[in-house]
Amino acid sequence: MSLILRILPLLSLACVLPSSRAADVGGKPTSGTPAAAAPDPAKFPPALLVVGNQLQDKDGHPIWLQGLNIPSMEWMPQGDHVLRSERVAIEDWKANTIRLPLKDTYWFGHGKDQDDNGKAYRELVDAVISFAAGRGAYVVLDLHCYRAPRREHIAFWQDVASRYKNHPTVLFDLLNEPHGISWDVWRNGGFVSERKAGADEDNFLTDDEKIKAKLGFRSPGMQKMVEAVRATGAHNVIVAGGLDYAYDLSGILKGYALTDTTGNGIMYSSHIYPWKHDWQGNVLDAAAHYPIRVGEVGADVKKMPFETDATFVPPSTWVPDILGLIQKYHLNWTGWSFHPKAGPRLVLDWQYTPTPFWGQFAKEALAGEQFPLARLR
Repeated sequence: MSLILRILPLLSLACVLPSSRAADVGGKPTSGTPAAAAPDPAKFPPALLVVGNQLQDKDGHPIWLQGLNIPSMEWMPQGDHVLRSERVAIEDWKANTIRLPLKDTYWFGHGKDQDDNGKAYRELVDAVISFAAGRGAYVVLDLHCYRAPRREHIAFWQDVASRYKNHPTVLFDLLNEPHGISWDVWRNGGFVSERKAGADEDNFLTDDEKIKAKLGFRSPGMQKMVEAVRATGAHNVIVAGGLDYAYDLSGILKGYALTDTTGNGIMYSSHIYPWKHDWQGNVLDAAAHYPIRVGEVGADVKKMPFETDATFVPPSTWVPDILGLIQKYHLNWTGWSFHPKAGPRLVLDWQYTPTPFWGQFAKEALAGEQFPLARLR
């Protein structure tokens, strides 16, 4: 969702610290903060398995993931109130899942102001996972990139999967929002054009010639990403977003489902916003066969630039319906976003005051309040 409605925060930055330290709002270490105790494995959540269209534990009990997105580590390597937001999300809002957007270049320490090869960035991710694990919650690590998998994404997932392989708390969300490619390229890889408007002479070039001319790149595809994760020995559940910015899952039922022969399975992700239509064809048909996670969902009182007064759907009617859909079909979900400057926002400020048009409804749903589904959209 960061392509739209994301305003980079002009706020004091929270300092990245090892998992044993804390930071105050001004970004400096809090003096006298004791080292954090190692999380108790007895409190860890059960490892997840894909069974039919459900997530289950090893004893066959269904697990329903419900939670929030905590963004910022995709736009600043030190994050913005990440650990504080996680605590509020889990302890106060009752989320059992955190989706954590990440950037591969920050992971390897290639950010502008990173001088530690990404050590502090990775330690902050460690701290997020440790906090959630100690409270029986899950963390979805999201590679917050777009369009199609790239070769460098393989290296990212090999490193991440090696670090967190078989940790019961951790799921791997392979690519934030694929779009603008065919289902065959999505699954199996192929040439991806980066030219806004193709020229006639492009038709006479091979894919290799186009790549050499910097007209695009060769994507390895999502299946290769799955295989890269599994080659590390990681069995963690993998999440794969569909097309149309991770909304459309229709191709999964048309021969493009991913194959996982050695891990705990694959669930598919759909990002649902008010301008997305045909919930049945794009989401529910696939949900009858596979576990689905609504990786991003939310609504705002402000119109998107491409919306008109005639097409705009007010949150007052849309939000109860989408929460009703999630509850009726037990779709796993993480609301966007638990940050006051990244819309559609769940909170108004750093006191985590719920937005009345979205956050309050989501908080009530996480607490167990039921919403009727008036109609499919």
